[in-house]
Amino acid sequence: MVAVVRRLPLLVAASSALIACAGPSPSALEPNEPPAATGYATFPPPPPTTTTVADTAEPASATPPPPTPDDTAPIAAPTTVAAPAPVTAVPPTTVAPPPTTPPAGRTFNVLVAGDLLSHIPVLDQALEYGAGSTYDFTPMFHAVAPLIASADLSICHLETPVAPPGTPPDPTPPDYGVPAQIAAGIAAAGFDRCSLASNHVMDKGAAGIDATLAAFDAAGLGHAGMARTPEEAGPQLFDVNGITIAHLSYTFSYNGMPVANGEPWRSNLIDVDRIVAEARQAREHGARFVILSVHWGAEGVTEVTGDQRQWAEQITASGAVDVIVGHHAHVVQPIEQVNGRWVVFGLGNFLSAMSASTECCGIRGQDGLLVRLTATEQPDGSFAVAPPQAIPTYVDRNDYVVLPVQSALADPVLAAGVGVPALGESLARTSRVVGSYVTG
Repeated sequence: MVAVVRRLPLLVAASSALIACAGPSPSALEPNEPPAATGYATFPPPPPTTTTVADTAEPASATPPPPTPDDTAPIAAPTTVAAPAPVTAVPPTTVAPPPTTPPAGRTFNVLVAGDLLSHIPVLDQALEYGAGSTYDFTPMFHAVAPLIASADLSICHLETPVAPPGTPPDPTPPDYGVPAQIAAGIAAAGFDRCSLASNHVMDKGAAGIDATLAAFDAAGLGHAGMARTPEEAGPQLFDVNGITIAHLSYTFSYNGMPVANGEPWRSNLIDVDRIVAEARQAREHGARFVILSVHWGAEGVTEVTGDQRQWAEQITASGAVDVIVGHHAHVVQPIEQVNGRWVVFGLGNFLSAMSASTECCGIRGQDGLLVRLTATEQPDGSFAVAPPQAIPTYVDRNDYVVLPVQSALADPVLAAGVGVPALGESLARTSRVVGSYVTG
């Protein structure tokens, strides 16, 4: 069970003025991206909580001087005093100091999923599942729901904002707006929270961000990467199995869209200095494990790009982030260990209408990954992450159901709509990219 602890204050510049977070150099397709900004200051750590046990023994006093005799008083005869009985020495009581590190051995696992995009055919199918009166996304996830629900913490990536109230859903780029019912479907699938920073985060402006978070609140979902207020924009800390975790979400671009209401805290553009500062801020306030979701890479490109490689190197070198999870390419990308930290460069698509005819990605747009990351506490209080377990997924476009590929290959009922050959080809494509990390 995931329990919310608190949100931390938004990082501010040394001058205390809010600074717009900037990403990479703008491309010709993104003329309105803000310039890069640095200078973020971390908040000081909270006061130490270690209690010092005081010494309770009374200090020995000096022997008082003998009284001055009175010359006029008679001198009494000396009194004979019996010798004291021998005293057995009692060893001093030892007070154990408070522990300096928490007990070792606690563990938890995280399941992360790929991009969730509600294109026109996806919405049409959801409307059909809702008998024409509402959108019902729940059936689309029924085959993977047991995997999602089995994790201690499950994180999705909703790439598009919710359409504001009174606005019809818009399932076409570059101005996405999806039905609010998507949040209920995500929660029903077993997800605990989602990353929301993407190149489409500003598609519906501030109203779209507000609508998305209202839908998430109603569904009981946590989130990172969107905010309604500066207070909500800081890192959120929450407990999983009694372990405090922080989740951060950043994107490389807003597709040239202006920042909602001119409020830069509404979402987060990739800025390595700010990411590291925010991760350290979270640790100073109690986070034991930090997960970073990043929307990066190039659409349709399986290989890790130069920007992805550089950012991964810089962020992991800081030691402030434990794992990095990537989105945006719409195809599966490699899994690597960088500076001792696991980086899942790209999870592919979780749910979308991309297919063989999609220009960027072709049939690879139907492939995706669920990746399970298991972390175990070490004697020094840190967490070691085991090699990731990659579970290939495939979108059955007959009824837009997300299939766990290997389970479907073993189940004639699940495989019936797609066919064994298509599933086998999907497994082969994914295995070529992530290799030995593929698991059943």
